[in-house]
Amino acid sequence: MHAMWRRKTAAAVPAARGHCRAISTVLTACRAVVLPRFGGPEVLELRPAVRVPDLKPREVLVRARAASINVLDLRMRSGYGRSIFEPLLPLILGRDVSGEVAAVGTSVSSLVVGQEVFGALHPTAERGTYAEYAILSEDELSLKPSSVSHAEASVVPFAALTAWRALKSTARISKGQRLLVLGGGGAIGLAAIQIAVAAGCHVSAICGCKSIECVLEVGAEEALDYSTMDVQLAIKGQFDAVLDTIGIPETERFGVNLLKKGGHYMTVQGEAATFADRYGLTIGLPVSTAVLLKKQLQYRFSHGIGYWWTYMRADAEGLNEVRRLLEAGKLKIPVEKIFPIADVRQAHEAKEKRLFPGKVVLELD
Repeated sequence: MHAMWRRKTAAAVPAARGHCRAISTVLTACRAVVLPRFGGPEVLELRPAVRVPDLKPREVLVRARAASINVLDLRMRSGYGRSIFEPLLPLILGRDVSGEVAAVGTSVSSLVVGQEVFGALHPTAERGTYAEYAILSEDELSLKPSSVSHAEASVVPFAALTAWRALKSTARISKGQRLLVLGGGGAIGLAAIQIAVAAGCHVSAICGCKSIECVLEVGAEEALDYSTMDVQLAIKGQFDAVLDTIGIPETERFGVNLLKKGGHYMTVQGEAATFADRYGLTIGLPVSTAVLLKKQLQYRFSHGIGYWWTYMRADAEGLNEVRRLLEAGKLKIPVEKIFPIADVRQAHEAKEKRLFPGKVVLELD
C-alpha cells in the first residue's frame, strides 16, 4: 500500500457513520502522476505522496486499478486548455478510470464501499485519474461488468460518453437511420459505431487501412480506407448524421455535403478551448460562441442541416446504457498495451508516436 494514512482515535470517527464513510477523512495522500508544467512526456512526474482532498457529499473515492490514456491527456500535457489549467498547475491528468469504491460522500446513495466501478471525469476536471485514488461524482460512475477487466473497462467511458452525447442527445439517432463516422478507427469512432448499431442504425466509416478489419468487426456495414481510394467518389447516398472525430476543414466540407436535409453534422474538435487559449477566457469564450452560432446559421441556410461541437459530459443515463452494452458484449474498445504507472512517460510517448493502434492503459496496482 503506497497510500499515506493519518491515525485517528476511535472517538474521532463516530461508529454510527461506519468505516465506509470515514475512510476519506483518514486517507491524506497517495501516489499520483503530476503535471508541474506543460511540455513533452518528460515533464510528467510520479510523486509518492500527493494530497487527496476530502470528499464532498456526492463524491466517491475510487481505488484506481486502471486508467486509460486519451488524446485529450496528450494535448493537455502539451498546453491545450492552458487558459483554464495553467493557474491550477500542478495538475493530475487522466479522464477514465476503473477500480473499487473506497469511500462515499454523505449524500451518495447508489454505490457502496467495495463495489467495482468505472467512469470518466469531465474534460475540465482539475484532479484527474492518474492516481492510486481518484475522486469522481456519483453521476460519473457506474458498476463495472464482471465480464470485463479493469483495463478493458477503463478505455470505454470517456470515448463512449462523447459518442453517446453526439448520437443520442444531439442527433437523436433512431432505428433505420444512416450514420457516417469520419475517423472510425479511433476510440470515439469505434464507440459511436457500436452505439449506433445497437440502436438499429446503418453505419459507414472512413478510417485508415490498419483499422478496416476492426471497424467491420464492431458492426459497420462498410469501411472505406481514405489512404487508398477517393472516398468522395466511393461513398454512396446521403446520411442522417455525420460524426467527425478528426475535425479539420477538409473533413468538415466533406461531411456536411453528405447529409440529408434535417441531418446533423457533429465534430468532437470544437474550438472553445482554442479560442480561450488564444485570447484568454474573457474574450475567447464569447468569440467561440459567436463562431459556433455563425456556422450553425450558415449551414442551416446553405444545407438545411444542424452543426454542432460535441463534448463529453457526465451523464448517468448514458453511462448506464454504456454499461449495459459492455455487459452484453455489444461494446468493446481494444486494449493494445498496458504500462505500469511508473512508466507513464513511456506510455505517453508510445501514444503520441502512435506505436500501438489500440488504446494504451496505465495499471495502478
